[in-house]
Amino acid sequence: MFRQSRTQLRTGFYLSCPPWLSVFLLCAAVLLSSELGYTQGLQVTSKGPQTIRKAEGESVTLGCSYKPSPRDTGELDIEWSVISPDTTQKDQMLVSYTGGTKYFFGNHAFEKELSFAAGDPSMGDASLSIALLSPAHTATYQCKVKKAPGVDMHKMSLVVMEKPSVPKCWVEGGELIGNPVSLHCESAKGSTPLKYTWRRERAGSIPDGAAQNSVTGELKISNHSESFAGIYLCEANNAVGVESCMLNLKANKPPNRAAVIVGTIVGSLLLIFIFLVFVVLLYWKLSSRHRYEKELSNDIREDAPPPDSRPVSRHTSQSASQLPQVTYCQVDGTEVMNEGLSHTPSSTSHGHRLVKHTPAEYNSKYGYAV
Repeated sequence: MFRQSRTQLRTGFYLSCPPWLSVFLLCAAVLLSSELGYTQGLQVTSKGPQTIRKAEGESVTLGCSYKPSPRDTGELDIEWSVISPDTTQKDQMLVSYTGGTKYFFGNHAFEKELSFAAGDPSMGDASLSIALLSPAHTATYQCKVKKAPGVDMHKMSLVVMEKPSVPKCWVEGGELIGNPVSLHCESAKGSTPLKYTWRRERAGSIPDGAAQNSVTGELKISNHSESFAGIYLCEANNAVGVESCMLNLKANKPPNRAAVIVGTIVGSLLLIFIFLVFVVLLYWKLSSRHRYEKELSNDIREDAPPPDSRPVSRHTSQSASQLPQVTYCQVDGTEVMNEGLSHTPSSTSHGHRLVKHTPAEYNSKYGYAV
C-alpha cells in the first residue's frame, strides 16, 4: 500500500511538472550521483577490532586493506603513524610508501621490527607488521591511504601485555579437620587484570562450603573435612596468556587434646622443678661462701717470730772480760776503791784485811757500776 501511494505521488508529480523542470531535475540527480562517487572513491576496507591485545615478545599485523576508485588517478601515498595522546602535539610518523619507495622515520630501533605485510603495498594491502613486541609498542596507530583525489584512513589501538608467570600455590591452616583452611595462588608477574580460578582435579567439583576470590586467588574453606581432600589446580590468566600450579590438599585428624593437655602440664611441672633445683643450688653456694668468709675473718693470726740474736764474737767477750773491775771495800773504817782484774786471797805485809771482791753492777740511781 505504501509503495502504491509513493508510485502514485511520483506519477502525479511528473505529470504536474512542466517538461523543462523534469529535465533539470534529471541533470541535477546525475551530477549529484557523480559527485558522491567522486568523493568516496578510495576506501580502506579493513574492519578488524579497534583494540588489539598481544603478549610481549609476540608479533602482530595491523590490517589496512584499501580499494581505490577508477576516478583516483593521483600518485599512491601510504602513511603509518602513532597518534599522540596529547592533541596539541604532532603525531609520530613511522613508515611511508610513496612512488614505489619505502621510508622509515623516527626511532631507528623500530626500523628492524616494522615492515609492510605485503611485498608490494600498491596492490591494495598496506598492512603493517611489528615483530618482537614490547610494552613500548603500546599505542594508537593510524593508516592513511591517499590517491588523489581519494583519501581514507583507519585507526586501531595496540596493547602489549605481559603473560602471567607460573603462579605459586600454598595452603594456610594446617589442613586439620574441623578447622578453617585457605588455599592461595599468586603470580609474581603478569599484566593486570589477572584472574585466578580454582578447580579440583579427578574428584569432581569443589564441594559447597568453599568460596574463592578470583582477584586475590584465595579459596577459603570454613570447615575442613575429608570431602575437600584432593588435588587442586589454580589457573592465573589475563587477555594474553594463562599459567597454572597444583597442590595436594590433605585432611589430617586433629591430635588428642587430652594428651596435649597432659603433656603441657608435665612439661610445666618439669620446668618448675628445674627452676627450684637451680635456686636451691644457688642458695647453697652463696651460703657456703658466706660462712667461709666469716670463719676466715675470725681466725687469730700468729705474729712472726722475732729475728735471731746477733752472736757475740769471741774477741768482744775476751775484751769485756779483760776490763778492770772496780770494787769498793772498807778498810779500817775507810772506803777504799780497788781496781784490778782479779785477786787471790792473800795476806799483805801492811796488815790489811783480805776483802772478797764482788762483781760491779750497774746502778741506775747513780748512773755507774757499783
